[in-house]
Amino acid sequence: MLRHVTPGAPRRTSVLRRLSAAVVAITATVTMIHAAPARAAAFKVLVFSKTAGFRHDAIPAGIQAIRDLGTAHDFAVDATEDSAAFTTANLAQYKAVVFLNTTGDVLNDTQQTAFQTYVDGGGGYVGVHSAADTEYNWPYYGQLMGAWFSNHPAIQQATVRNEDRAHAATAHLGATWSRTDEWYNYRTNPRQNVRVLQSLDEGSYSGGGMGDHPITWCRPQSAGRAFYTGLGHTQASYADPNFRTLLLGGIRYAAGAVNADCRPETGYTTLYNGSTTGWSQAGPGSFANSDATLTSQGGMGMLWHSAKEFRSYSLKLDWKLTGDSNSGVIVGFPATSDPGAALNTGYEVQIDATDTADRTTGAIYGFKSADLAARDAALNPPGQWNTYELLVEGERLQVFLNGTRVNDFTNTDPARSLQQGYIGIQNHGSGDVAAFRNIRVKELAGSPGGTSALRGVASNRCLDISGASQANGAAAQLWDCHGQANQQWTSTGAQELRVYGGKCLDVNGAGTADGTAVIIWDCNGQNNQKWRLNTDGTITAVGANKCLDVGGTANGTRARVWTCNGGTNQRWTRV
Repeated sequence: MLRHVTPGAPRRTSVLRRLSAAVVAITATVTMIHAAPARAAAFKVLVFSKTAGFRHDAIPAGIQAIRDLGTAHDFAVDATEDSAAFTTANLAQYKAVVFLNTTGDVLNDTQQTAFQTYVDGGGGYVGVHSAADTEYNWPYYGQLMGAWFSNHPAIQQATVRNEDRAHAATAHLGATWSRTDEWYNYRTNPRQNVRVLQSLDEGSYSGGGMGDHPITWCRPQSAGRAFYTGLGHTQASYADPNFRTLLLGGIRYAAGAVNADCRPETGYTTLYNGSTTGWSQAGPGSFANSDATLTSQGGMGMLWHSAKEFRSYSLKLDWKLTGDSNSGVIVGFPATSDPGAALNTGYEVQIDATDTADRTTGAIYGFKSADLAARDAALNPPGQWNTYELLVEGERLQVFLNGTRVNDFTNTDPARSLQQGYIGIQNHGSGDVAAFRNIRVKELAGSPGGTSALRGVASNRCLDISGASQANGAAAQLWDCHGQANQQWTSTGAQELRVYGGKCLDVNGAGTADGTAVIIWDCNGQNNQKWRLNTDGTITAVGANKCLDVGGTANGTRARVWTCNGGTNQRWTRV
């Protein structure tokens, strides 16, 4: 049967089609209006995996693992094996470049220059495994990466010691980590030039040849950052959650997304790394001790290292807050079982997520605010680990947060002295949860009471008293180092530099002009006999506010004070 259709009327199917199209259009419009714009990644990373030697079959798995990490942790990933990517303009878009199992000579001279400029200007480098088997003829790369590959035994299980458990790459691990990989020996030991995060227990496997065997490390490089791990030979590594977290932490450090103290660290003595021997609780509350971590409980009290008093020293410790908690590190107090007395006779370096400027992280509590801009740039937020260095030299206390100096304080209160030397960590109260790890100290050469020679950096000669004279007014000069009494200087808590026991290094006539002679005189406590030993090797005459200086390098060159300029003729080492 034929259906009658009114002339000019639209067919039903056409109406439905048009209606459907309209609904789709409206829906699309609504979707466009209400859809959130795609969020830009926090930063971009370039993965470079070119090989001119052995090629690892784990490279594709490594690239995919880094892409997965980027997706999960808000960074974008580009991957290439094209060396032409190494131009100044192209590298500028990346916060870090990952050398993923590269081998051999992979960059030409122009590309090397572009990459060096990129890193030194603030870019990040991450080297994975055979990145150490790369660019042997490029000295800058060897410095950046830390140490070149030498050889390796067969793939096998080994024990990794996690030396630094504050860095984002290793904070998730325990004190040791048993895993299977290909374990590189290196041509040199990088420890003097890097912060070692992990090392190998050579007794746990066959074929180690280094003794002290760093395997993962980091270092600042000019304005940039470098991270390297020798792990990552096997495909299975890139499926291992612990290794992925290590790789993520290295990438985020190199990209500047997290902070860490990656300055080289040698010569420190452990005060706490799991054992509380030598520590005493003062006042209420306590610290739980688990997984080589001290966690505050209640308070207000203090756990203090009662076994030994320290004078001039570098104290390092790792700490983490939970939420808006409160704690601190107390230094420069006499032996006491009263935490209140320690606060009243020493100084607290504050740890607090939020408070007034003189009572927040990096402040000398109640006395001096931190440099807030520097502090904010260096600080990892609650829930992440941070590292303090408290550098005590005489009555000067400098505070470094994740390797950045954030406070520089000098005690002038006669009722207090930073040379009273005990240290403690605070458990502030209920609800204030602070954790501490790896508390270590390095007593400085020339600490008060310690005696040593002062060698000029420019001359390689020692500060000497002319003719071994003990008379008032005898000149200080340079002379070949020989270790005799007229070259032995004792730094005291009164900021003196003593020789022969009772004579002090003295600025002649309390002069302040450039060129004023430096002599010895009976110690009298005046400002012209006070000297501040600075971390850069300079020595400041407190009264003149000028540096101990020599105008030459020959035997007999007289010492003087001069406006501080940072030159090597104003720098000294203790020997």
